Formats: sequence, structure tokens, C-alpha cells
Amino acid sequence: MPTRPPAVAGQFYPAEPALLQQQVESLLQQAEANSAVQQAEQSDAPIRALIAPHAGFIYSGPVAASAYAPLRRQAGRIHRVFLLGPSHRVPFKGLATPEADYYQTPLGDIELDTGSLRAAERHPGVSRLDAAHRWEHSLEVQLPFLQAVLGDFRLIPLVVGQADMTDTAALIQDLSGAPDVLTVVSTDLSHYHSYDQAMRRDAATASAIEALDATALDGDGACGYHPLQGLLLAAKEKGWRIRRLDLRNSGDTAGSRDRVVGYGAWILFDNGEHAT
Repeated sequence: MPTRPPAVAGQFYPAEPALLQQQVESLLQQAEANSAVQQAEQSDAPIRALIAPHAGFIYSGPVAASAYAPLRRQAGRIHRVFLLGPSHRVPFKGLATPEADYYQTPLGDIELDTGSLRAAERHPGVSRLDAAHRWEHSLEVQLPFLQAVLGDFRLIPLVVGQADMTDTAALIQDLSGAPDVLTVVSTDLSHYHSYDQAMRRDAATASAIEALDATALDGDGACGYHPLQGLLLAAKEKGWRIRRLDLRNSGDTAGSRDRVVGYGAWILFDNGEHAT
């Protein structure tokens, strides 16, 4: 069975399994002290989607953990994860499925839901392009968090290039219909501005995300704006509600404040009345 091996282990996160497990658990425990995370953990509304950043764990890991920590209580109902992230290395149009049957991390192999991937390929703009997956980190860095909070699950990974937002939204609506599916969109926010500039730009992007305003997003505000636009359109159609759990940048976590990268964490609930 073809397996996609880890491409950024030892760079974005530890390659040694015990160290990786320890780091992820530490990040999740720290996130559980966040009051917004605690409120989300107490909700009984099903979490249908989340938005999380994808930089090196020392930079974006604390923010990503805020998105994943509330999933612990709902892990028993989530059996499949539909994961979308932007392409950083391979330019292409549309959305790309992989050739692999498994995605591998230092924490173990994750079986792909090949039936859902073949169904995705019947949608407009979706085709198989293994090169888009081979070195892409935006999907890979989400996997250790998913393994830590969900345990066993099947993965539906798509790398998103220059994709039409309505095509992406239609795909998300189709593949997220079953109650056992969690949709994850991987994106960072603004890149390489001063701390104060980033705070302003990221606040504007966060407002657009929370208004489910897909048309207000662009590549300057979020590198993963193509999959993010699709998620927001689908969420509006499905009546999902969104909650912010964290909004920081690399100047808050582990970097200098001269040139920072923005990070945000959100979850989307299936039932709006429980999400406030």
C-alpha cells in the first residue's frame, strides 16, 4: 500500500515519537487553560469544523492546540477527517487528491478514506495530483494534533490550489454531510508585517471569518484563503456557527516582533443555539 511519508518531521515538529507526543500533549494542556477553550469544551453542540494554523509547532502550536483541545470530549463520534490546506510548493488550479493509501507521521500511519477521495474526484476542479501532497506541510502539521485527540480515524486530505470557492464549498457540503466527519481547514494569517500591523490586519481577517464573509478574504490576510472561502460559504449554507478560540502571532509565541506571522483558531458548531 503506498504511503506518504512525513516531509517536515524534524523541522516543523519533532521527528522522535516520544518527544512529539510530549510536545503535543503539553500544548493541548496549556490550551485547556484558555477560557474560550474551556467554554467550548463545556458545550454539547457537535463540532463540525475547525480552522487551525500550520507553522512550526514552537510558533503556531499554542494556537493550533486551542482549536484541537475541545475535540477530546467529542472524539468518539468523529471517525473521518476532511482536511484541506493550501499549496505552498506546487502551483496548480483546483484541488488535489493524493495517490497514497496512508499518510504517515512519527506517531503512526493514518489510513485514507479512499472511497471519499474517489467521490471527491467526481466534483468539478478536483483531480489526483500526488506532487501537490509530497512536500506540503499545511496538511502534515495538523496530523499529530488529530492523532493525539482522536486516536483512530480515517483521513480525507486535499491540497487546494487556485480553486473556485463555490466548487470548494460544494465539495465541503458533500463530504461533511455525515455526522462522523470533521472538516479541518489549515491556514496561517498575515505574513511578515510588524507586530502592530499584523494585529490590525489579523483583526480584520478574524472579523471576516466570524461573519462568514468569504468574499472579504484574500491571500494577504490568509495564505489558506482558498479552502477557507469554501468552508465559510459551506458553513453559511449549513447554518453552522463559529467561535474564536485564539488569535495571536509569532511575536506572542516564539519569535521577534519585527516580522511576524499571524495565527488564529476557530471551531464551527452544527447547532447555533449552543455556540454562544
